[in-house]
Amino acid sequence: MEIRFANETDIPELARLLHQVCNVHAEQRPDLFRAGARKYTDDQLCGLLRDENVTIFSAVEAEQLLGYAFCMIRRSDSNALCDIKTLYIDDLCVDENCRGRQVGTKLYEHALQYAREIGCYNVTLNVWACNEPAMRFYEKCGMQIQKIGMETIL
Repeated sequence: MEIRFANETDIPELARLLHQVCNVHAEQRPDLFRAGARKYTDDQLCGLLRDENVTIFSAVEAEQLLGYAFCMIRRSDSNALCDIKTLYIDDLCVDENCRGRQVGTKLYEHALQYAREIGCYNVTLNVWACNEPAMRFYEKCGMQIQKIGMETIL
């Protein structure tokens, strides 16, 4: 397996995996997510691939996309917070047919190394509380809770 920077030829496979992610969330929170949808359109993916603050890694084997990690550079916009450079993992997905092969771990480790190389202070991400397998995966990778979002449904 090779982990490389994504390119425009990856868009159809990125779109396929984005559907998988949305469907997982739609099963868990159908009140918030639409089944069959995806987070980014093809045009938005093209824009992300050209954005200097966004890096998308593709895990590829035999020309098949096994997974991806969408990473974004963030800085605080608050006077109360220290101005640190953060690598935010916006989305990390492993094809449902390739789970258990360490693809997610390798993508995560690749993102960590990239963050070190570009001088980031930390790596952050958000995970839905209802997505217990993802929570366990990130905890196994050594992540810990930084903050908690809460809601009241009206």
